[in-house]
Amino acid sequence: MGFREFRNKYLGDGAFYRRLLTVALPIVVQNAITTFVSLLDNIMVGKTGTDPMTGVSIANQLIFVFNILVFGAISGAGIFTSQYHGSRDSDGVRFTMRFKLIICTVISVLGLFVFGFFRGGLISLYISDSAAVGDPIATLGYGSEYLKIIMLGLIPFAVTQCYAGTLRETDETVVPMLAGIAAVAVNLFFNWVLIFGKLGAPALGAAGAAIATVISRYVEMLIVVIWTHAHTEKNPFAKGLFRGLYIPKSVVFAIVRKGTPLLLNETLWSFGIAAVAQCYSVRGLEVVSANNISVTVMNLFNVVFLSLGNAIAIIVGQSLGAGKAEEAVDLDRKLLVVSVISSVVTGAVMAAAAPVFPQFYNTEPEIKHLATQMILAVAAGMPIQSFLNACYFTLRSGGKTFITFIFDSGAIWAINYPLVFVLTRFAPSMPVALIMLAEQLSGLIRCVLGYILVKKRIWVNNLTSAKK
Repeated sequence: MGFREFRNKYLGDGAFYRRLLTVALPIVVQNAITTFVSLLDNIMVGKTGTDPMTGVSIANQLIFVFNILVFGAISGAGIFTSQYHGSRDSDGVRFTMRFKLIICTVISVLGLFVFGFFRGGLISLYISDSAAVGDPIATLGYGSEYLKIIMLGLIPFAVTQCYAGTLRETDETVVPMLAGIAAVAVNLFFNWVLIFGKLGAPALGAAGAAIATVISRYVEMLIVVIWTHAHTEKNPFAKGLFRGLYIPKSVVFAIVRKGTPLLLNETLWSFGIAAVAQCYSVRGLEVVSANNISVTVMNLFNVVFLSLGNAIAIIVGQSLGAGKAEEAVDLDRKLLVVSVISSVVTGAVMAAAAPVFPQFYNTEPEIKHLATQMILAVAAGMPIQSFLNACYFTLRSGGKTFITFIFDSGAIWAINYPLVFVLTRFAPSMPVALIMLAEQLSGLIRCVLGYILVKKRIWVNNLTSAKK
């Protein structure tokens, strides 16, 4: 195979990259700004001490589960949104939007109930009495206070995801980006004011960070909702969106059939991630604190390949919905290559920056050292995670949600959790960073499976015939 044939098959031409940038760049920018401000937020809380930082990180681990449940709930409908848009079916897009709003309302109510009555017990699961550093009781207090306030932002977060997801799936990626930028600016400003007590406000510490986050979520929600309904010529699905709750049975059954495995997958996956984090926590609060730093940095560098996963779902899904199967296969192959190459570059940058980020935190030297080692472990596994993410969104774009269920959450519980559980408890001399590296490398098993599934083209399906 000559270079030209190789380039045409795996790298694409200018038109390919222009389309990719049009879809992916706004998502990358929004997610990058959001995660960067989360990093600054984390550092600001970290400046107040180890106990507040650890308590907030534990509370955010629980909020992470809720967030993933919301993503899982709208993902099934999102598959159909992309394909309906690809076939120019505005009614179909409207029906999927209604479905998203209904299911997210249910999840938000359940989240408020669970966090309202059980937050203390849930936070306690991550606090070990064997901590070499930190105060377990103080950590519990900070985490519980933070979670009590952040609950007020659950509903606006869910509504925003419904609107922003639908806008992206219908090719409007700029407005969600701008709303995200506005939200993080608000969040950053109120963090500075409320955490440290600036401009005459009281210094509220971790509670101030929670209040700032809640305010920013309402700002983001208002922007995407108002813009969507003020521009119905660009968003025809918004016309009559709330005139009723009618959704054709065929659409409901199709979304439930394809979406239930996704919801179960995201549920079990998020629980699995939380369970793995709990395994690491048995090594002490210092590990929880270091893991909080490493995860925050990881989220910043993961933005590129995670955003490319969303781009795969949108671009490939639209081609499938338009009945262009061969185009979808060609686009997906090139997007897989872009995702992996980008992750190699970002992983190298992340490894180079590993010793720098922990120094911004007001915490013990041993926590900074451990965080650096954890960041290096995650950086080494980034290309693996990038390929897995691209395979996941490829399979999902064609409605193969049961397979993604096995591929994603099944692997967490069958491979990652048992591996980390055993090593953290029964290999006390094994460094935590080495355990984390072993967990990253275990993804190679799924890489082989993902390659086979994508290569077999089992995901090449047009789902837009669901609406009758």
